[in-house]
Amino acid sequence: MALFSSCAASRSVARFALAGLVLTGLSGFRSFEANFAPDADLWARWEAHDPQNVSTIDASDWTALLRQYVSDDGSGLNRFAYGAVSDADQRKLKAFIVDQAALPISTYARPAQKAYWINLYNALTVDVVLDAYPVESIRDIDISPGFFADGPWDKELVSVEGEELTLNVIEHRILRPIWKDARLHYAVNCASVGCPNLQREAFTAENVETLLNVAARSYVNNARGVSISDGEVRISSIYDWFFEDFGKTEEDVLEHLIAHSEDDQAKSLRAIGKLHDTGYDWTLNDAK
Repeated sequence: MALFSSCAASRSVARFALAGLVLTGLSGFRSFEANFAPDADLWARWEAHDPQNVSTIDASDWTALLRQYVSDDGSGLNRFAYGAVSDADQRKLKAFIVDQAALPISTYARPAQKAYWINLYNALTVDVVLDAYPVESIRDIDISPGFFADGPWDKELVSVEGEELTLNVIEHRILRPIWKDARLHYAVNCASVGCPNLQREAFTAENVETLLNVAARSYVNNARGVSISDGEVRISSIYDWFFEDFGKTEEDVLEHLIAHSEDDQAKSLRAIGKLHDTGYDWTLNDAK
């Protein structure tokens, strides 16, 4: 899940502080970084869909690449073997992106569209990393426009139906505002250790809801999502940056975590009843 328009909240905080601007105060586990997370800003042009269209989208080439290069490192983290990708397979990835971008996606039904945008986002992210590899973090791929640009998220990477799109547009102007589904944060992958897993299969109209639930449960029950120690709950910064997607209050976020937790963790979260801190690891999710 890529996350900010600049994905450099700490640098943004420093710049605004130097400029003498006042940041919104946040309570509880919330951080100043949350001031710089993008809103879900609907691009109405992408609301078009045809509920009668039962056509499916073939993402089998993407699944084949995922199954070849994604593996669990034993800690519940799926890593991508960027260094092992052959030139032929990267050409296949680029061809998959071209084929997907050529689809008249506005004519499909909502389930197919939901899966489509997730797959396109993740395929573009992997392709961007492969083009720049080796790198320590996706944040080192400074191809976005602007003097303070950090990372690839605001670079126009693909044209769909005549519109030039960035990763941020796909996530924050299409996926989040149209579907209003917090589980999407467990699906879009920002090529980082702290991110929810890149799944080992493509999303499809048929599996998207099931796979979103699987993705949510695997992240919430991993220390990258929720960690409990000495009676304190440390959670991923995703829940801070995109707080409004998980509810209106800290209690709402807590209930979301409980709903996707295994029994023992859910019991601990209920007993503690409070969220204390957040964190995120931007190290590349590389399988070296």
